[in-house]
Amino acid sequence: MKNIGFITTAMIVAALAVQPALAAEKAKPHGAAEAKKDIADHRAMAEAHLNAAKCFEAGKSEKECHGQLAKDCKGLAIGKYCGMKHSH
Repeated sequence: MKNIGFITTAMIVAALAVQPALAAEKAKPHGAAEAKKDIADHRAMAEAHLNAAKCFEAGKSEKECHGQLAKDCKGLAIGKYCGMKHSH
């Protein structure tokens, strides 16, 4: 049984050792085209969130407003709240 603990520990250490390399890969600067797409995506997400706020201001239900937010953000952000989750 000690051998299993050692193997598990070795796997965790190996996974942690790889993390900096993966983070460096993701941190590469974008080219002009990628930056332009990122800007457009952020503007689209901002517009979707603004529309969600207007939906709530109009007195519509959370289900309806979040449903529209999900449709507006499909393919733009991660998660069902368009890349933004509140603490409530």
